[in-house]
Amino acid sequence: MSDLIAKTSIDQRLAEIVTPVIEGLGFELVRLRLMAGKTRTLQIMADRPEGGIEVQDCADISTAVSAVLDVDDPLEDAYTLEVSSPGIDRPLTRLKDFATWEGYEARIETSELIDGRRRFKGVLAGVEENEVLIEIEEGSETLTIGLQFDWLSDAKLILTDELIAEMLRARKASGAIDESQFDEIETETEEGAESATRQED
Repeated sequence: MSDLIAKTSIDQRLAEIVTPVIEGLGFELVRLRLMAGKTRTLQIMADRPEGGIEVQDCADISTAVSAVLDVDDPLEDAYTLEVSSPGIDRPLTRLKDFATWEGYEARIETSELIDGRRRFKGVLAGVEENEVLIEIEEGSETLTIGLQFDWLSDAKLILTDELIAEMLRARKASGAIDESQFDEIETETEEGAESATRQED
């Protein structure tokens, strides 16, 4: 289990429990985080393999995940379950995500210093074996560097006009939207991601 998907040991344990449920419904787990607070929040980000998850899908995942966590739950205290789509400026948590979004801008952070820096911003240039390739600006030059996937601590797409256009095109192609609902979709885009929230005792 990649620590980009699930960072802490409790996150990883929860991800192991919920992943088969989410995949059984035809979706993929993108990221899971248990957030601290007065009432802890379990945030689950999921998507269809081809993209285009909807509010009802999030609600269905929430219901199924709640049922399995009621049976096999390492969380003793009350928590809130939030299931959401990745949104447009989505996190990149799996090696295949970097290949899928080749050509788009991203921000990547590493757990260790690499050439004196931890943060890299540039255009994704695909993957090569276990390395993520990214084109970065160094002075007046554009360099393509490789970062070991295991070095990454955080990575997400940068919101650009091109990315918004691609997301709308993909949703239209998958049948998730039609032209008559275009104004509504633009509003959803500005908000970022559909989500469903459930309170657990």
